[in-house]
Amino acid sequence: MSRLFICKNIVLEHTLLNGAVLVDPDGKVEKVIEADEICFVKNTRKILLGNDFLMAGIVDSHVHINEPGRTEWEGFESATKAAAAGGITTICDMPLNSIPPTTNVENLLVKAHAARDIIHVDVAFWGGVVPDNTDAFYGLIKAGVVGFKCFMCPSGVKEFECLNESQLDLAMKKLKGSNAPLAIHAELAICEPCTGNPQKYETFLKSRPEEMEIEAVKKIIEIGLKYDKIMLHIVHVSSAKTAKLIKDARLKGLRITSETCHHYLTLCSQEIPDRATQYKCCPPIRNRENREDLWLAFKEKQIDMVVSDHSPSTPDLKLLSPDDENFGDYMKAWGGIASLQFGLSLFWTGAKQRGFTFFHINKYMSRATSVLVGLHGSKGRIQENYDADFVVWDPHAICTINESDIYHKNKANPYMGREVLGKVLKTYVRGDLVYDSESKSKFMKSPKGKLLLDIDL
Repeated sequence: MSRLFICKNIVLEHTLLNGAVLVDPDGKVEKVIEADEICFVKNTRKILLGNDFLMAGIVDSHVHINEPGRTEWEGFESATKAAAAGGITTICDMPLNSIPPTTNVENLLVKAHAARDIIHVDVAFWGGVVPDNTDAFYGLIKAGVVGFKCFMCPSGVKEFECLNESQLDLAMKKLKGSNAPLAIHAELAICEPCTGNPQKYETFLKSRPEEMEIEAVKKIIEIGLKYDKIMLHIVHVSSAKTAKLIKDARLKGLRITSETCHHYLTLCSQEIPDRATQYKCCPPIRNRENREDLWLAFKEKQIDMVVSDHSPSTPDLKLLSPDDENFGDYMKAWGGIASLQFGLSLFWTGAKQRGFTFFHINKYMSRATSVLVGLHGSKGRIQENYDADFVVWDPHAICTINESDIYHKNKANPYMGREVLGKVLKTYVRGDLVYDSESKSKFMKSPKGKLLLDIDL
């Protein structure tokens, strides 16, 4: 049966509408209608949302799920529950830190089989680029990966080696004209020696100066300009200076986009305590001035989107226990931040303070991310023939991030106890309810997510 979502605050691309969204039995948006037309719609199941806000579901294009192989870090079931609780209706899984990594079709199938039947939101997959796997590109593209990911410095796991300059050049050459973006971790391996107290964040920050990122992006641009029809994407931009370089490269004709992350927009180095390794990520969180410049970079059209880069690990790898001889050692702890569930509230809290609107949430967290991964014909907006992927939320609610409310497998994160603006009430995938904050179970017994692949399992 068709469903009619009636709401006084429907967030469209440029308009806030009092009306309804008609969803057909297949879970596609059939029509967006104004309030005075609702009475003419018959034979539907009405879903009354009142004064809450109805918005296109978030598309998080940068998530590390780690299953199989490191499922104790994060798994498909727990990650997609956290996503649903955060209003995210599609996540794109990165090719590491699972074992095996997604570097060929066989490995992709292993990962897809692990995810099948347990996901609560839709899941797409990135392919990986490591030395000597360019022959696997065609098969992965045909199987439906949304793009490829590589590193210019050690990734942190031995199964996913980084590329040198000639290997990066070859990867771009192989991918030109494919419409598959090459997402690059842009840091050159020029780390500074650790000369300070490793339990102080400033020591870690000095070991990975922004020049690592700036020089890497300069090299990417230099190589990229050699190849017509290459699509490049810089992941987790931490330096506002990098963002300007990327915009300048676009003016030269290079097809290049960029993302930043919630931790770079929310946190700053001056506020990070000693031994608080839940704050560690690579590239690192920089100073307060840089954070404000990153917000300004959105307005200057230097940054295109914001993602979570959700990358949790177990507490022992984060060195969080006072009983550990390396407790709080920023130089030895795993680098990665868990934030998948909080992205909407984190972004809205900072965005509202700086004059952004509801429409910017859709632009930077749904629309731009779906374009990056080629899902913009079905995801990222409320429009006819699009998937009825919705988040229902209260943008005025003030909430506190508590461990008991977190669905990530590992709870440690730098936001614990923080007050944020905005609460997700319900999440729908193709018109089906997948998360309800008011229900006892929160999630539906039968997971509704789909694997966004072009191969049969």
